[in-house]
Amino acid sequence: MFVVVTFTFILTRLIPGSPAATILGPQASAADIAEMEIKLGLDQPYWKQFVDYIGNVLQGNFGDSYMYNRPVLDLIAERIPNTLQITVTALIIALIIGVGIGMFSALHQYSILDYVFMVLALVGVSMPIFWLGLMLVNLFSVQLGWLPTQGRGDLAIGLWDFVSHMILPCACLSTIPMATFARITRSSMLEVIHNDSIKALRARGISERSVIWKHALKNALPPIVTVLGLQIASCFTGAILTESIFSWPGMGTMIVNAITNRDYMLIQGVVLFFALVFVIVNLVVDIVYMLINPRVSYEGGGSK
Repeated sequence: MFVVVTFTFILTRLIPGSPAATILGPQASAADIAEMEIKLGLDQPYWKQFVDYIGNVLQGNFGDSYMYNRPVLDLIAERIPNTLQITVTALIIALIIGVGIGMFSALHQYSILDYVFMVLALVGVSMPIFWLGLMLVNLFSVQLGWLPTQGRGDLAIGLWDFVSHMILPCACLSTIPMATFARITRSSMLEVIHNDSIKALRARGISERSVIWKHALKNALPPIVTVLGLQIASCFTGAILTESIFSWPGMGTMIVNAITNRDYMLIQGVVLFFALVFVIVNLVVDIVYMLINPRVSYEGGGSK
């Protein structure tokens, strides 16, 4: 976390332009800009700005946004539910469809559908999210006129308005994790279903459904859980591009606007928040991995 804070602080100061000049506009005089910089504390040496910022962060104070003139934590608290709305939905869609496709491909190895699904998964993993978003907008909104492309739906207007505004952002955001889950699940399931233990269960006359769902899938879960943790973090970063394309009022559009307006405090606060989410998610994944795979032990840095 300290490394993230340090690099973010340095990189924000490398952005061309002055926050004071951005706030005051192009007609501001040099004296006005200098006065605003003093007000914002930007006239201080960089090392002092950094020390002051670290001291405030350790006290739970992420500073005030230059652009909104409000505490950064309040702005994050306002926007994070909107970002979670599409990221969690996209992950659920990706997990259900991706794992389902991966299991089907593993159980029908070398079939035509197996080849088709794996080619599509390769395309999905390789597809740039910004290009996919623009293509979805062009097809479903511009050409067909089926779905809206900007903003967040309102339940007060109707359920369809709420859902229709989520379809394209969630479809765009779920593509890469869906393809990743499909490939990992297929690989993990193939390794498991060819184990002697699975063959022994079949020899005992246990139904194929029970063998697949109760035994094979359970043993294939650890790699999937590991990938899930990584994809949660990836979805948060992917939301930056997705929200920008679809004008979704979440963390992504907020940090893009913060960069455009040289809002140092807001940039640092959002990046630090994303880093914290990444650390927590990886910690939870490690714990869940140990619970579903008791053979794994981190005691002494080894395994049993």
